[in-house]
Amino acid sequence: MVKVTSMKNDKVNELADKLQGRDMLTLLDYTSEEVRYLIEKAVKMKQEKKEGNQKPSLAGKTLGMIFEKNSTRTRVSFDVGMVHLGGHAIYMNARDLQLGRGESIHDTAKVLSEMVDGIMIRANSHDNVVELAKHATVPVINGLTDQYHPCQALADLLTIYEEKGSFTGKKLVYVGDGNNVANSLVIAAAHVGMDVVVATPKGYECATDVVEKSKALAKANGSLFETTNDPVKAVKDADAIYTDVWTSMGQEKEIAQRLTDFKEFQINDELVCHAKDDYLFLHCLPAIREEEVAASVIDGPNSYVFQQAGNRLHAQKAVLDALL
Repeated sequence: MVKVTSMKNDKVNELADKLQGRDMLTLLDYTSEEVRYLIEKAVKMKQEKKEGNQKPSLAGKTLGMIFEKNSTRTRVSFDVGMVHLGGHAIYMNARDLQLGRGESIHDTAKVLSEMVDGIMIRANSHDNVVELAKHATVPVINGLTDQYHPCQALADLLTIYEEKGSFTGKKLVYVGDGNNVANSLVIAAAHVGMDVVVATPKGYECATDVVEKSKALAKANGSLFETTNDPVKAVKDADAIYTDVWTSMGQEKEIAQRLTDFKEFQINDELVCHAKDDYLFLHCLPAIREEEVAASVIDGPNSYVFQQAGNRLHAQKAVLDALL
């Protein structure tokens, strides 16, 4: 199996020790070496599952999963991932917890820490997840917030690595809304030394601090990071093109305005002809065909969205194994 890194065993063991017990709130909290380690771990664990050699490394462990937002991929991948690793997951709708009736985040964190070995939360507010992690004594994993989606970004990197065999010299282009998915994606890509271009309409750019920190990460890893409001310029010679819905959960009142603002940013046959012939089309799903992406693209031969969705399982198993 080709390795993402050339780490020696002593370095691998050192990183394993460093990650145990950590939170995963944003990939900005991780070093580039740690991100590469997690991708390599995901590659290995996916292969082990395929060969029937999955180790029950989390036997006897329980993951508490709190959901403030609906989910398909996050819920199923974490639940199945814990089963594969010999553990157990508990689904908790935030409205059904005392948290939904006014119990403080502090008390919720303390109580759950007495009962579970880790907490995964899919939340509306990133600040609330930070607060939860502050008071929890077990690892807290961000399953999505309004600012970041780190587990999705790890699955994205795994998919690119599987299909391209390397990150070095590869160009990743994100076209669309500079949202939580985009924030985590560009951070992750900068960590592994991919060239990154983000194309958004004016007023919909990624968070300023994310752009600044991603540029610094890219520079440190020998790659380029650019932003633009021109999608055609952005996708020229792209190895991978990524988009997300134009209107995320909670933004439904903005639909009409967003449809107008994003109309030139659809991923369609005309736009992708500027990319490399073997480009990958990626989307975190769910997708709205003929809105942010043409059906001919997402259902075409360059689309890897379902492999990408499946890789949520393997990337998150790597995170669970490393932290728990």
